[in-house]
Order: sequence, then C-alpha cells, then structure tokens
Amino acid sequence: MPQSKPLVIVTRKLPDAIETRMMELFDTRLNVTDDAMTQQDLIEAVKIADVLVPTVTDRIDSEVLAHAGSKLRLIASFGTGWDHIDLKAARDKGITVTNTPGVLTEDTADMTMALILSVPRRLTEGERVLREGKWKGWGPTWMLGHRIWGKRLGIIGMGRIGTAVARRARAFGLSIHYHNRHRVAEETETELEATYWESLDQMLSRMDIISVNCPHTPATFHLLSARRLQLMQPHSYIVNTSRGEVIDEEAMVRLLKEGRIGGAGLDVFEHEPAVSPKLLEMENVVLLPHMGSATIEGRIAMGEKVLINIRTLMDGHAPPDRVIDEALLPA
Repeated sequence: MPQSKPLVIVTRKLPDAIETRMMELFDTRLNVTDDAMTQQDLIEAVKIADVLVPTVTDRIDSEVLAHAGSKLRLIASFGTGWDHIDLKAARDKGITVTNTPGVLTEDTADMTMALILSVPRRLTEGERVLREGKWKGWGPTWMLGHRIWGKRLGIIGMGRIGTAVARRARAFGLSIHYHNRHRVAEETETELEATYWESLDQMLSRMDIISVNCPHTPATFHLLSARRLQLMQPHSYIVNTSRGEVIDEEAMVRLLKEGRIGGAGLDVFEHEPAVSPKLLEMENVVLLPHMGSATIEGRIAMGEKVLINIRTLMDGHAPPDRVIDEALLPA
C-alpha cells in the first residue's frame, strides 16, 4: 500500500508553478480566493495539517499553536522573516519551523538601491508633477535634488541583503559604513572599503543615508528609537526595506515633519497595511507597498525552498532552512 501523502495547508495563493507541484507531491489545500486567513481559520488549519505553509502576514502565535494537533510537524513559512511565528511555542510543541533565506537577497537589494536613488533625486515628486499636467518645462533651479556620489551610507544589518546593498552602493560612489552584531570578514570589508561601527549611535550621527537591512526580532524592535533618530543629521535620510517595526514610526514621522530628518524611502511600515496619513501628505518621502521582494523569479525560488523543506522533513531528514532562535538555545 502506498504511503499516504501529508496534508499541506497553504494560507495564501502562491505562483501557479509552485501550487501545481504541491498538488502533485502532497495532499494540498490551496487558498483559491487569496483572502487572508483569520485567526480562527489558522486554528482550524493547525488542528488537522501535517504541514502549514503560512506567509509573513499570517500571525502564528502561541494562541494559534495551542490548538495544534499531534500531526503538525512543520511550519514551512513562505518568506525570509520569522517574526510572525512564535518559535518557542512551536518548539514546545515539537514543530519544526523553516523559512526561505537567500533567494530574495538581490531583489531586495535592488529595491533598496532604487529608494536610495529616488529620495534625494525627488523622482516620485517629479513623476507626480508630470502626471498631473503641472510641468511647465525645464528650468535651471527647478526640482533640484542632491547627488549621492561621495555621500556616506550607513547600513544597519550587514547580512546577505546588507552586503548586496553595499556592493551596489559602492558602484554608485557611496562610502560604505555599517553596524552589525558581528564584524564581517576582513576580505568583505576590504572589497567594499567598508567602515565598521560598533556603536550604532556614533554611526547614525555621521551618515548621509541610513539603510535598514536587519531582521525584526525582539532585540531589534524600535532599534531606531526616538532617541536614536534624533541623532541623524537634518540633511540625512532613511531607507527601510526590512521590517517597519525596526523603526519607531511615530517618532520618525514627527522628525520628518519638523525637518530634523531630510527624507525617507519606505517599503515597509510598522502597522502595515495601515500607513500613517501624515506620511502620505509628505513630499520628502517615497512610499512603496512592501514590494521589495516582489519578482516572479524570487517568488518561485521561495516556493521551491518551501517544497524542499517539506520533502526533506517528510523523508526523515532535517530541513535545510530550519529557523533556530538563538534566544532559545541553552546557555
């Protein structure tokens, strides 16, 4: 008798190629409507599934996992971040958690670089003027921005994405500075001519541009607090393609409005999909709807990682992309 296929429940619509392969490999329940699952939907799913495939917008907290059935062995998250999953509650239930690291590095770095260019050169402002029929023709003092060549870029989080951003920025003539939990390899620093700052406070006060590329964890929540944001120079600006929760958004909005921060390029928000109405009114910000990793190639690569993680676990092996929270490791 053939072995029964594991029941895999997918919380959102995925690329067709990935959904088709999931249907071939597993007993799969797809989200055809692509409507976000409610907490009750998630509770019902974890009661019966062998594998849950959530996305970064699904909150798999302790309340949901308290209802997990004995069959649930794997939460194979479709996304790089894991702050939406209670890792301790999963561990206590014996549930493995995986993510999809690495495949979004170049896409997110591209979007970060696009924002680094867009804010000082006022690209979205110019586009709005043109579309609204307000352009009266070229003028020598009209729509002046700032060049980025020769400016200092401070990267918060020099992991895969931060390093990819640094390589792009270096080609645009930016001076690379970074703050990280651990100093990167000497050869990487040499390649990028990067300056390491052990003190985030000291780096913030000296940069022209700040790029947030660290993950959201309990340790990085509001890492850029009101106090730290006030250290930035009035002409400097901030780019965030990581997670909105890393920045105290209310404080940032206030400082932008007061002119104590020069501008911002934001792909993520602290309370998304809600966006502060005050941000929507500002001309010195570029706002995007969390699309930093939104490429067809990236989404398919994410799905392929999910498939590999599920198949590996079901074959009796440790999945390659297990998420291990260092805070949960024994001292």
